[in-house]
Amino acid sequence: MTARGTTTVTSAQGTDGTTELDDFPTLTQRYQRELLAHCYRMSGSVHEAEDLVQETFLRAWKASGDFQGRSSVRTWLYRIATNVCLTNLESRPRRPLPTGLGTSDATMGDALEQDPEIAWLEPVPDAAVVVAERDSIRLAFVAALQHLPARQRAVLILRDVLRWSAAEVAEALDTTTAAVNSALQRAHAQLADRGLSEETVRPDLTDAQRSLLDRYVDAFWKKDIDTIVSLLTAEATWEMPPFTSWFRGSEAIGWLIGTECPGGSHDMPMIATEANGQPAFGLYMRTEAGDFVPFQLQVLDLDGDQVRHVSAFFDARLFATFGLPDRLPADYVPASTENAPAPR
Repeated sequence: MTARGTTTVTSAQGTDGTTELDDFPTLTQRYQRELLAHCYRMSGSVHEAEDLVQETFLRAWKASGDFQGRSSVRTWLYRIATNVCLTNLESRPRRPLPTGLGTSDATMGDALEQDPEIAWLEPVPDAAVVVAERDSIRLAFVAALQHLPARQRAVLILRDVLRWSAAEVAEALDTTTAAVNSALQRAHAQLADRGLSEETVRPDLTDAQRSLLDRYVDAFWKKDIDTIVSLLTAEATWEMPPFTSWFRGSEAIGWLIGTECPGGSHDMPMIATEANGQPAFGLYMRTEAGDFVPFQLQVLDLDGDQVRHVSAFFDARLFATFGLPDRLPADYVPASTENAPAPR
């Protein structure tokens, strides 16, 4: 069984009698990205996932002498990674987004509340994971996974994403096929209650959507609230960890950006990136010295040629994770606003 878009590689010996395990550096390079995606789905944190993958390879290296080839090396690594994740998740709270806390949306004029003690869900760079698997790393899907108990989460990922058989999952988790089927049924029911599944993925961007994103960048650069509002669906949502407050409706979001965001015109350039198979932007803020520093990383969910959901992460560490600069010079102008008035 394989994840979609990946290639099955077995542990069969080569003509010289060697196997994949005899060249561990190449092995780690071959499976790094897909195991990172797997550990990210389980943990909801790109930073934790990186550590979990390293622990997986460490355990695999120590146990390589006992590998008997009853399965492919890839399946063996996934089994190790899943159990590493389950151990890591013991007694840990799930990683939510503000909209998943069960609180109602904020209204215009409400004071913004934040809780830095919550371990928030994090986005993952497309460049770090297998691109063909982007349908199963959508931010909404990974957020939904966090509502499941860890073992249900593992069962759903192994069965629905990696397409393992119930017997294979049972062996990996040291349980019975009946228990696997029961856990999968319960996991599906919980996701159905939230209207989410792996298949909620959107297709590649259209020309109209690319134009939308250019206008979105331009509107933030000019802090044109009317244009920003026009690019949102009427029932759009906006959330911004570590703030627990979240907003529903284009009018409320326009108020939030217009009154609570400290930047003015030509203070907020964006650099495009990709996160969770979705368009994303690193938004910078002008400093008193005139240059720009990281402010928030936005992950967008589009509905046709409008934006229906924005997750804006106030975590400066993410800029390095996504390969974004740690500062921009004072004369920087976003690429899509080359004809805009010069920065002040």
